[in-house]
Amino acid sequence: MKVKELRDGMKRVSIEAEVTEKDETREVTSRFKDQALKVASAVIADDTGTIKLTLWNEQIDQVSVGNTVKIENGYVTSFRGEIQLNIGKYGKLTVE
Repeated sequence: MKVKELRDGMKRVSIEAEVTEKDETREVTSRFKDQALKVASAVIADDTGTIKLTLWNEQIDQVSVGNTVKIENGYVTSFRGEIQLNIGKYGKLTVE
């Protein structure tokens, strides 16, 4: 699958792309448990476009700018009018 094919609401997304940007890690409070979680955004790109990728906790340290990442079983949501790719608890992130 290619970046330009991704649409809001898609599930079971598998894609391979290069990390072109990575934002600073920030802490948020879980709405389910009273605990702090780490979250960061990265931008991944292929030859068709770019999309924001949301990284949580240990995923943040696995990914660096210039890495090629493979996401399996991810899903696409819209946040503040921008579509983004999420790995979720059933998805898999592989850094190559």
